[in-house]
Amino acid sequence: MYYCAQCKKTTCRTDGEDYPKTCPTLEGEKLEEIKKMYKDPLDGKVAYHAAKTEKEGYGRLTRVEETIMFFKKMEVKKVGLAFCGGLMEEGKILADILTKNGFTVSSVMCKNGSIEKSFMGLEKSDYLKPDTREVMCNPIGQAEFLNSQETDYNLLLGLCVGHDSLFLKHSKALVTVIGVKDRVLCHNPVAALYQADKYYKDKLYPPTDKKEEDS
Repeated sequence: MYYCAQCKKTTCRTDGEDYPKTCPTLEGEKLEEIKKMYKDPLDGKVAYHAAKTEKEGYGRLTRVEETIMFFKKMEVKKVGLAFCGGLMEEGKILADILTKNGFTVSSVMCKNGSIEKSFMGLEKSDYLKPDTREVMCNPIGQAEFLNSQETDYNLLLGLCVGHDSLFLKHSKALVTVIGVKDRVLCHNPVAALYQADKYYKDKLYPPTDKKEEDS
């Protein structure tokens, strides 16, 4: 098991010698095999330009600006945009920004295909509005339609938990994320982590943990 999230040393950041026993950095043989993977032309190009973008945009550029910079460094011409219907306005703005910056944008919304949720075996009681015809999200469709357009790179905007997984699985082009779905926190899910020890404590941690803490 690896416990990087609990590490108090993060020695890997400074190339020191005092690594925790569970640190992946100590797995020299495996690490050498991983380093070889960066020799792949595409993987190496992405890693190189990602580092260049980090340096040039660090603390200065927004995610959208960094994405544009990265795409230009990668010589991307055709961008695929897979977006949630709940972020229709944001998707429109993003597509416009990308177009104005010289990219060709092919965009596909989550409800493409208009497939009713019953197709997946869902009951009316599983619908958000049981008295209506409710259409399922179709992330595989988003990926396949963008695959057919032979996009150079795809952008993910606000797909639901799980739906994003299917899109990532089926997209032939590499994918980067521009926004994550969180209906409660205005699509800023890490806000819950900032309040995990305060207002969201009772919601995020199991009751048993709280009982042990109180005892």
